[in-house]
Amino acid sequence: MEPFVQMLTGGHPNSLGRTIEVVDQVLAHPGELEQLFQCYFSNDEVVRLRTSNALKRIWRQHPDWLAPYLDRFISEIALIDQASTRWTLAQLFQELDAWLSPEQRRAATHVLQRNLDESNDWIVINQTLQTLTIWAQKDAELRDWLTPYLARFSHDSRKSVSRTAAKLSRSLSLR
Repeated sequence: MEPFVQMLTGGHPNSLGRTIEVVDQVLAHPGELEQLFQCYFSNDEVVRLRTSNALKRIWRQHPDWLAPYLDRFISEIALIDQASTRWTLAQLFQELDAWLSPEQRRAATHVLQRNLDESNDWIVINQTLQTLTIWAQKDAELRDWLTPYLARFSHDSRKSVSRTAAKLSRSLSLR
C-alpha cells in the first residue's frame, strides 16, 4: 500500500491530487488516520495543504475520530506557519467546538488570537474572525478583545475581509 505522503505529493498545487482517494482509504480503514495526520509534518507545503483538505472531509463525517487529536492540533499543528493550516484550525475549532474541553477551548482561542495577530492571509483572517465571533457571543472577555479587530478589519482594503468583518461586527453588536 502506497504511503499517504506520496499519494498527496505532486500535481498542480491548487488541485486536490489524490486527496479523495486518501479520504476514501481512511474512511474504509480508520486505523490509518494517524498516518494521514503525520502528513502535516511533511516538508512539502502541498502535502500539508492536502492533508488539511482530507482531514476536513473526514471530520465532517466522523468528528469523533478527530476529537482525540484536538490537543495535537492545538499544540503541534498550530505551530505550522502555513496559511492553509491556520484557516483549517479555525474551521476545525468551530466545527468541533462541542468536543473541546474548557481548557482546549481556551488554548484554541489563544491559537486563533495569535493567528489573527500574525497572519495577513485573507482566508486565515476571515475564518478566524468567524470562529472567534461565534465564541464571543457567549464570552464577554473575548468579545471585548475581538471588537477592535473587527472594527479595524472592517476598513481593510480587501473587500472580502472588510465585508466579513463588518458583517460579524454587526452580528456581535446585535447580541
